[in-house]
Formats: sequence, structure tokens, C-alpha cells
Amino acid sequence: MMFQKEYLDLVLVPFGLIIMFSYHILLLYRYLSVPHTTVIGFENNDKKIWVQKIMQSQNRDVNTALNVISANISAATFLASICLTLSMLIGAWIANNANIFQSKLIYGDTRPATMSIKYITLLICFLLAFSCFVQSSRCFIHANYLISTPDSDIATEYVELAVIRGGDFWSVGLRALYFATALLLWFFGPIPMFATSVTMVVLLHYLDSDTASLNKKRSLGREKLKKLEGEI
Repeated sequence: MMFQKEYLDLVLVPFGLIIMFSYHILLLYRYLSVPHTTVIGFENNDKKIWVQKIMQSQNRDVNTALNVISANISAATFLASICLTLSMLIGAWIANNANIFQSKLIYGDTRPATMSIKYITLLICFLLAFSCFVQSSRCFIHANYLISTPDSDIATEYVELAVIRGGDFWSVGLRALYFATALLLWFFGPIPMFATSVTMVVLLHYLDSDTASLNKKRSLGREKLKKLEGEI
């Protein structure tokens, strides 16, 4: 039985997706059980401290807090617009039956059925990212209302929940874009897709677990702040 290049898609693409899904399942487990070992949990802890300082201070600087949240809303809205635009372009591409990626130079399965699967999976990733960024904007806008309410007795936990939930939706949207990047490379063959999946997992493992340097930077920042306060 001769080996055909179409078989590579049946082997490398599922393995690449399994590697990425397995890593993110492990990351989710660490985030839920030992959040201090992940950058996401570390950032959520900083967000809780930030919300507590804003809500518990007597002279609450509402303008600064609203500017910070507005920056997050703008970034989430911008990425949501990009995802929606790319989804529309992919939909138009499917409608026009473009065959630019069916060249013989691509080592892999370029049959029309496989190309349709590539387009659909990529479209799903972009639509998922769009939905997450929209929900992230919604949570940040809700936090905006809670912080800017004058003379309110709103519990700090409600603001923390809105800010952290907005950050969680933001993280899921970024992860969907990471999957979309790997699936986009699938159009050039299963080998680039598999190589991208492995490389991305290695980079994400470093970026998601580098809490030691963040702790070191935060401790150095506290020491500098204490020195400045002592000089004053």
C-alpha cells in the first residue's frame, strides 16, 4: 500500500490539535486548582488588589479607574472587529470557491471536502474569538458602571467579579486566535500546522508559567516605592 500525502492530514493535524487542547486543559486545571502558578491567576490577583484599592480608598480616583477600564474596552472592541471582519472574508472566500490553496506545491490533502473543513474550522475559531471579546467588553462596561456609581454601597466583590470575568473572556478570545493561527497554517499543509502547534505550546508554556520573574519585578517595585516614600 503506497503512502499518499493525504494521509499526513489524518495524522499530523489531529496530533497538533490534541497537543494544543491537552495543554489548555492542563492550564485550565492549574488555573482552577493552583492559580498562583499561572500568569492568568497572577494577573487576576493584581486585579483584585487594584479593585480593592479603588473601592476602599476614601478619595476614590474614579477618572483613573475609568481610563484603565476604557483602555480594556477599546482593545476588546478592536479585536472583536478584526475577528468579525476576518469571518466575513472567510465566508466570502467560501462562497467564491477560491482554489488558491489547492496548488500541487502544498504537500497535503487539497481535496475540496478537506478545504471546506479547513475554512469551517477557521471560521469557528474567529467567531468564538469574536464572541469572547464582545463578552469581555460587556463585563468591563458593567464594571465601569459599578465603579462610577456615586455614593454607592456596592460590594467590592461585584466589581472584582466583573473585572476578572472580563479578563477571562479576553484570555479565551486570545486562545481562540492562537488556534486560528495554527489552523491558518494548515492551508499550507499539515506539516506547517503541526510545527506551529508544537512551537506555540512551548512558547505558551513559558509565557503562562513565568510567574517567578513577575514576583521578582513586583517585589523590586515595592522596594523602590518604599525608598521613594522614605526620601519624601
